[in-house]
Amino acid sequence: MCGIVGYVGKRPVQDLLLAGLKKLEYRGYDSAGISVIAGGEIESVRAVGNLQNLFDAVDARESGGGTAVAVRTATTGIGHTRWATHGRVNEVNAHPHFDTSNAVHVVVNGIVENYVSLKRRLQDMGAVFTSETDAEVIAHLVAHHCARGSLEEAVLAAFAELEGHFAFVAMRLDEPETLVGVRKECPLVVGRGEDETFLASAIPAFLSETRQIQYIENDEIVVITPGGARFLGADGVERERAVEQIDWDEETAEKGGFETFMLKEIHEQADAVADTIADRTAPGTHVDLDDVGALDENMLRGVDRILITGCGTAYHAGLMGRYALEEWAQIRTDIDVASEYRYRKQLVGPGDLVIGMTQSGETADTLAAMRVAREAGATVLAVTNVVGSQATRDADGVLYTRAGMEIGVAATKTFVCQVAVMYLLALKLAELRGTMKPETMERIVGEIKRLPHCIQQVVAASTAPETHLPAGLVAEAAERHWRSDFFLYLGRHIGLAVALEGALKLKEISYISTDAYAAGEMKHGPIALLEDGTPVVVVATDSPVKDKVVSNMQEVAARGAHVIAVAAEGDHEIDQHAKQVLRVPDIDWMLQPLIGTIPLQLLAYAIASKRGLNVDQPRNLAKTVTVE
Repeated sequence: MCGIVGYVGKRPVQDLLLAGLKKLEYRGYDSAGISVIAGGEIESVRAVGNLQNLFDAVDARESGGGTAVAVRTATTGIGHTRWATHGRVNEVNAHPHFDTSNAVHVVVNGIVENYVSLKRRLQDMGAVFTSETDAEVIAHLVAHHCARGSLEEAVLAAFAELEGHFAFVAMRLDEPETLVGVRKECPLVVGRGEDETFLASAIPAFLSETRQIQYIENDEIVVITPGGARFLGADGVERERAVEQIDWDEETAEKGGFETFMLKEIHEQADAVADTIADRTAPGTHVDLDDVGALDENMLRGVDRILITGCGTAYHAGLMGRYALEEWAQIRTDIDVASEYRYRKQLVGPGDLVIGMTQSGETADTLAAMRVAREAGATVLAVTNVVGSQATRDADGVLYTRAGMEIGVAATKTFVCQVAVMYLLALKLAELRGTMKPETMERIVGEIKRLPHCIQQVVAASTAPETHLPAGLVAEAAERHWRSDFFLYLGRHIGLAVALEGALKLKEISYISTDAYAAGEMKHGPIALLEDGTPVVVVATDSPVKDKVVSNMQEVAARGAHVIAVAAEGDHEIDQHAKQVLRVPDIDWMLQPLIGTIPLQLLAYAIASKRGLNVDQPRNLAKTVTVE
């Protein structure tokens, strides 16, 4: 979710870079920096926190004399806003990163999965690393290959050695009018002006300067100069690329061309989960949670009981986490909504772990629940998306979800990232407590690494490629039921959490009365609400209780309900019991429900759109609830 901006041209670059980074603030970040070619040196400024801190640092350098004049007149540079993955949030780990001789600077989004082996090799050849990041390895690797060729040739050679998902832009002191970028599963786009060219992770970075763009395809290299851009495949063969004129306003640009922020964020979920899990599951097949702070392995190994607390969507993510913790780590896990838990008799203490789930890190009830648990002697872990939020200051340890900024009020990508983090925590505890066989651990870690691909597969199958809008069976279900005044959602075991979350999304943005129930409880009241044609959404993904779920589907169908099932691709038996089946990839049964939330998000979106509603800002709701 980081931001990249680069420029080559005739104008002073420093203000252009800073303005571009300002336009990328919506993506989320915890530090920022710029580098420019100023005379015979590359000058760099980096700062932690809000972009204003970078602006202040630039002003301080300007007033310091020395190279200030050369910097002000520099016309080539790169800038970056960082969302921390590898390495702590500090100035040393902020981008741009550079090689040992300060001749190559890079800005990087994404993850380099094989950075450990590359780093060792480069260190053996004399490279001196100055940060804890995986990104720095790219600067040293490109510099190594520059010894035998141009920046373009060096980037091509480096790209062939890198593994992971990333986008980066490289700048070399000896080629002051050239930048070379790479796109591998992370966004990067070219902006074309007169005798100047921009390169950025998103169009807003240069929209005020030009509306002529060229898209970079996956696994492509782009070489930009003031005169334009050349596009190359990984094999070095040049490709043609048309210049396109866009007529977006600034808000549309921030949406990346999507109809709404919520739709954009649904489409970002694969990348968000990839960022959340990447360095925590690679290299190797174990789980690395070294960034969790004060909660060391001895503490985690000795946990007696876990209590999870949160509100709304965060509560549902915690509920999915509870099933994983119990199934994999075999540890007693309870969960309660924060607004209730904070007023209960505190029966936690030393040896207990209380997990506060809060997307914003500022949810009032969750913060209060965390505080009373800590006062009672429990160890508190915050699961949040916002660096420096109150939850991070109140907790003993923090697991960041790395979803990037989420603007739509109805949570989507932050939810899937919260669940992914809980899966990782459950696996780590299973590893420490010896409750899972190594071969099972290896298999499930491998399956977790598949999650981004599976999410992308569902999004692609459920949306139109041109408009990104819901399509296929999701759109058909919305067309049939958007006028309905009641929906019932059912699930069992971990599927119950998905049913609760799916129902919440529908009621939040469509304003349709929607109930969600444990399927086994349906006969204890909700079945009375069913009549001919009532839409009933059933989470029927693979699980040990799927036969029970099928029985519940038969019961509601017998009352004339219209059953919409969420089920595995390979499960064709379910077709007999549902009018429509929304398919998700075959994957481990504990992970499959997470993917099952995607078609339910799109179903809610499609219905709300049919009803002509504002999905980004549903009535009476706020993104962060800071009052009781």
